[in-house]
Amino acid sequence: MRRTLFIVLLMSCGATYISSLFPVYGEHYKLSSLEITILFAVYAAILLPTLLIVGARGSYWGLKKVMRISIWLSIASTLLFIASTDVWMLYVARILEGIAYGAFTGVASGFLLKQTAADKAGTALKLSGATVNIGFGLGPAVSGLIIQYLHAQPLRMPFWILLGLLLISLVLLEFLPKQEDPNDQKHKISLGIPHNIRSQFWSFIGLPIFTVFTLGGVVLSLIPSFVKHVLHSSNLSISGLLILLLLGGGALMQFFPWPLNPVTRMRMSVLALTIGSWLIFFSGQTLILPMLWSGIFIQGIGAGWTFQVALRFAGQLPKPEERPRVISAFYMCAYAGFIAPPVAVGVLTVFFSLNTSLVIINLFAALIVIYVLIFSIRFKQFYSKHTSA
Repeated sequence: MRRTLFIVLLMSCGATYISSLFPVYGEHYKLSSLEITILFAVYAAILLPTLLIVGARGSYWGLKKVMRISIWLSIASTLLFIASTDVWMLYVARILEGIAYGAFTGVASGFLLKQTAADKAGTALKLSGATVNIGFGLGPAVSGLIIQYLHAQPLRMPFWILLGLLLISLVLLEFLPKQEDPNDQKHKISLGIPHNIRSQFWSFIGLPIFTVFTLGGVVLSLIPSFVKHVLHSSNLSISGLLILLLLGGGALMQFFPWPLNPVTRMRMSVLALTIGSWLIFFSGQTLILPMLWSGIFIQGIGAGWTFQVALRFAGQLPKPEERPRVISAFYMCAYAGFIAPPVAVGVLTVFFSLNTSLVIINLFAALIVIYVLIFSIRFKQFYSKHTSA
């Protein structure tokens, strides 16, 4: 299990690795805000259909085989970033990375669970969720530090290091067993949510994780501006370290034992999400540095706990044979949230100022949080019956 989790960590680092490089690419290629937005969003836009297809067919094709192809595609994307001399090559590289991580996500949880005893499935999912979040945070932190302090080929050196990490993950994968089931069948391409848990999934798993990635996407897009105007710094590594605090800190907080009850934990986490997002917004208006750090820390806790509990429910509520598809649907909802911020901000700023647009998005997220809190009363009754049965 440890080797699989390490592969998940390395691939998750690669998924967000470019985040610290957006300002560098924008300056080097003279990209407009719209072009940078598209470069940010095209990854998630191509990841979603890939995840949908592979989540349904991955077991039939072979989990280890799909993971191997995913890593090779990520290597191809990294090589394209290294060789890039024009903007179109960046977009192709992002599309390849979207396909790579979408396919990887579609099978990685299923592969991990097949290596894990049934009574330890919950622990495996918890570790998997924390590993993904830590990887998401480490990616931009590592690339930011490399850009800021190595001063050698800033558009290429970070990717040479990523290439080495991906090659390590490829070697590690070859030492793992196939873990294939001869009875696995080719499933119909769908979100695969069983009818008996459909409303619970969408209201208490899908919506919360969508909100996590929506608010996280907003913060990721704002952090470079906040570093410049709130921290008064042009240090590119600070953006990466702030992202690490948001995602990695939230991942580590998943191991904080209180509160034990998952429904209570979800209630507290969605509240922390919306409180943290408003603090971050107001820090940008008031230029108060402690408010920025506090907002990122609180939102990080909310994001980590929400991710943890939602993934736990996604693995716990369905039958074992339905679990991989439900977890794929969980990640579908998450990455749909990553597409929402740049698209929503882009549309809203046509009619409103940036500040007003951010207020609208935060209000929208707050309404979702209120709905989740109300639904939690019904979900708690359902969950009690499910666990007792």
